[in-house]
Amino acid sequence: MNSAKTPMPAGFRLRPDPGLAPLEDGRVLLGGAPARIVRLTPDGAGLVRRWSDGAPVGPGRGGGLLARRLVQAGMMHPIPPERAADPAEVTVVVPAYGRAEQLAGCLAGLGPDHPVIVVDDGSPDPRPIAEAAARAGARLIRRDANGGAGAARNTGARAARTPFIAFVDSDCVPEPGWLGALLPHFADPAVAAVAPRITSHVTGSGVLARYEAEGSALDMGAAESIVRPRSAVSYVPSAALVVRRAAFGTGFDEGMRVGEDVDFVWRLADEGHHVRYVPGSVVAHRHRTRLRAWLARRHDYGTSAAPLAIRHPEELPALTMSGWSALAWGLAAAGSPVAGLAVTAGGTALLARKFAAWTDRPWPLAVRMASGGTLAAGEVLGRTVTRTWWPLAVPVGVAVPRLRLPLAAAVLGPAAAALRRQGGSSLGPLTWTGLRVLDEFAYGLGVWRGCVEERTVAPLLPRLWWTSKDGLGSRSG
Repeated sequence: MNSAKTPMPAGFRLRPDPGLAPLEDGRVLLGGAPARIVRLTPDGAGLVRRWSDGAPVGPGRGGGLLARRLVQAGMMHPIPPERAADPAEVTVVVPAYGRAEQLAGCLAGLGPDHPVIVVDDGSPDPRPIAEAAARAGARLIRRDANGGAGAARNTGARAARTPFIAFVDSDCVPEPGWLGALLPHFADPAVAAVAPRITSHVTGSGVLARYEAEGSALDMGAAESIVRPRSAVSYVPSAALVVRRAAFGTGFDEGMRVGEDVDFVWRLADEGHHVRYVPGSVVAHRHRTRLRAWLARRHDYGTSAAPLAIRHPEELPALTMSGWSALAWGLAAAGSPVAGLAVTAGGTALLARKFAAWTDRPWPLAVRMASGGTLAAGEVLGRTVTRTWWPLAVPVGVAVPRLRLPLAAAVLGPAAAALRRQGGSSLGPLTWTGLRVLDEFAYGLGVWRGCVEERTVAPLLPRLWWTSKDGLGSRSG
């Protein structure tokens, strides 16, 4: 399916992304993820103004295609027409391996309004799983051998007959109304999957429980987004995910024990489908709150980077950023911050020269893009040092005294920025930052282990670009 050629359906409304900046009386739009510039015709600018004021998308093909493009770019977000969710349209598939008590809590949260299939993925003791499924009135399918969550989901999907399949892991508890907030998005035929926000199901007051409650690795945040590589939300976990059965295809890659959800979502995007992240729908997840199990899980997540890089060669470098930003930060780290500023100024001048063809005021736009891009790149670079490159960066920092301060900044800067965005932590900044660093280090070790096992260095290498990307300056409407 080529969703770019599929107009947004009439009746949808559009909400401008908070980062969208209309310029030149609305004839130039700056925003999206990755950031880009879109030039509009006067008619197109008028449509965007009306949509921003709450008018629905009309039946015209031209307007529908413009709406589609802005949604696909992450500049605007769709608000589907209100409709009551029909429980008969959805089959809920719950993969289970042991943990019958958690399964019972999950099934109780799902309620009786839709068919539920529990797939026992070869649990050593099948009786508690069968009893929990029977008490909830769920259909039980037992696999003879454990194949992993992806295989169990595929087994359940093959048994489903409804237009939509909701995958919910057994350690999750959906909040009331979670499906009702997701299903209306399928009124757009381009949408193949919709994901809720995954929050922490807090069952204790320990340090790790509080850390997870404030910033779980599965929580994609409070901002809605299209889901695809290099978007504001580049993937969603399959702990809870609703999929159009007609788009499910071959399903999850059963050869992957971790990362199969990322692979599945990226394949949908590669096929031209839309995947939406809708944080207004919430599902709570029971996280590991014992240190060893928590670190092991973070390590396991990291091992998925190498298999994903092999399956999606363009999508999982260690980082992606402008070469100008990388050079500026590299010079600053080497002790030449003035030279780094000069590089940023040079990049700004090049952008202004390019923007002069589109606007009478190129410099403010160029300064905004260059400065914002450089600051964002600094945070990305710092997090990559802390997460992916630390097995090399830490020994180098120890051996080269002049690099210790830049290394400390790379570790602490992104953590401080994340802490500020979430409004602080009940743990205090030191404890929270320490756990954050442990979190990143464990993931990074997993990345390196996966690279050794898969014999690839792709997830360890950066990808730099030196010219404008993603349609800067393209014309629409």
